[in-house]
Amino acid sequence: MQNYLPLKNYKFIELAGIGPAPFAGKILTELGAKIVRIEQKNALHLSEENEGKTVIELDLKTKLGREKILSLLPDFDGIFEGTRPGVMERLKLGPKDCLQINPKLIYGRITGWGQTGPWAGMAGHDINYIGLSGALHAMGDPDYPPCPPLNLVGDYGAGSQFLVIELLAALLDAKQTGIGRVLDIAIIDGVYSMMGIARSLEKIGLWQEKRGQNLLDGSRPYYRCYKTSDDTFMAIGCIEPKFFALMLKKLEIDPKIFGEQNDPQKWPNQIKILQNIFSSKPRIHWEELFDNIDACVTPVLSYKEANAHKQMMARQ
Repeated sequence: MQNYLPLKNYKFIELAGIGPAPFAGKILTELGAKIVRIEQKNALHLSEENEGKTVIELDLKTKLGREKILSLLPDFDGIFEGTRPGVMERLKLGPKDCLQINPKLIYGRITGWGQTGPWAGMAGHDINYIGLSGALHAMGDPDYPPCPPLNLVGDYGAGSQFLVIELLAALLDAKQTGIGRVLDIAIIDGVYSMMGIARSLEKIGLWQEKRGQNLLDGSRPYYRCYKTSDDTFMAIGCIEPKFFALMLKKLEIDPKIFGEQNDPQKWPNQIKILQNIFSSKPRIHWEELFDNIDACVTPVLSYKEANAHKQMMARQ
């Protein structure tokens, strides 16, 4: 996979920011694209997100900075930015300014609310975007406020990756037509799209609005986390009956006593049984017990621990 660089002949300009735009640039570099990141002097520099990029410091508010950007455009395939609507136009670096110089250019714009609508110019962060899109409401314990999933769902899942997908699709189109395109990527759109699974499950009776009552939100004893004796956790995801049966076998639980997998009446007691079992020993015990076993039982690792896991190391 490391030698597979399908974008090695493509070049993009990334106008500096934080959040989804630089992560999109990171994905593109990993596919072989050349990324020139334009950032202000003393800007926040995130090493992992900027790895492999060429960084140029420019003040875009100056004539010199603007002219430098415009001079690069004829040799580039795309440009993307993550500022509020209207900012690039005020700097005279908006889509019209750039496509006038390079009509084949793909101009990607990533914002939280989108380029249009009554909230387009309003400030916001990941938690706001996923809150409006229906995702945050479904996360966490029903007895507590919804739990923000870091910025993985909004900024990166619905922002960066949707931006990359649309940039690549637009490149294919431009290759055929010779015409560039302006992309309006809104995080709220992406999150709403990803929540289609909830709307689909609702139609077959497997999802409801109340948090902690659904197939994938921790209500089921076979799809949730359990604390171990050393205050760490194991993640259980044995949705399919064969995986569920194997988990019970490895834990030496009698299926007849434990009860049916999908009987809601049994779930509270089943959760107590599993919690008592997992809390009886440290995580390493359960890791070893379920290592290479198709029961969908795995450790919950910290980001530092994840670096040293054998699967992560094998995947480099």
